[in-house]
Amino acid sequence: MTNLRVRPTKPDTDGRVIDVTPQSAGWRYVGFQLRRLSSGKTVVFSFPGRETCVVILAGKADVEAGGQKFANVGGRASVFEDAAPGAVYVPAGLSITVAATTDAEVAICTAPGSGAGAPRLITADRMSRETRGTGTNQRFVRNILPETELAESLLVVEAVTPAGHWSSYPPHKHDSDVPTKETALEETYYHRIDPPQGFAFQRVYTDDRSLDETVCVEDGDVVLVPRGYHPVGAPHGYNLYYLNVMAGPKRQWIFHNDPAHAWIAAAK
Repeated sequence: MTNLRVRPTKPDTDGRVIDVTPQSAGWRYVGFQLRRLSSGKTVVFSFPGRETCVVILAGKADVEAGGQKFANVGGRASVFEDAAPGAVYVPAGLSITVAATTDAEVAICTAPGSGAGAPRLITADRMSRETRGTGTNQRFVRNILPETELAESLLVVEAVTPAGHWSSYPPHKHDSDVPTKETALEETYYHRIDPPQGFAFQRVYTDDRSLDETVCVEDGDVVLVPRGYHPVGAPHGYNLYYLNVMAGPKRQWIFHNDPAHAWIAAAK
């Protein structure tokens, strides 16, 4: 079985520190790269047959695709800043150029696509913000590319979980096609921790426990969620950020709570 924890490496010549492909993950839909680009660095890439959402998690960059240029995308200093990231949607097959105008942390999220649509800037006002949960289950969510926004396969969302809180909780899954009740979506979690020497825990498990792994997450790690429930806990003293990329045969997020813990969501 594929190791669910993907650790960052030293940047290659194009700034890649994480590169998850369907082949490396052993699944069909989600691709995820994380690039750290120094100011002035330019990278060019394309994904035949795959649509892309370029997310400037921190810093600024110019993004160009399909003859359209979007200048100074992004701007927040850190993923923990209470501000929207910069994001650009690019249909499948187009060449993409990202030129960092400051040091930049860039997520490249991909999934199958036919090439429909046109490149567009996803503005902050299109990224709805939510507060989910109460007490130590409270977390803060920003929908970067939700199902209400045009795309073919991709769903992209980020969340900040305060220190001592739980997230993706009660444990839920989305690995089965059950009309109106659940959709089948692969998912990656890209984690950042503040302060960065900290850690968090993520459990990925199925009802029959054929998959049951608990991952100690450190700053910059990716966790793969091919199936099963996948709650996350942030220890006291360490805030947790994650970026989720989801995709599957149907572009809709319908999840199913673990019946053993569903009472938590119903409790007032």
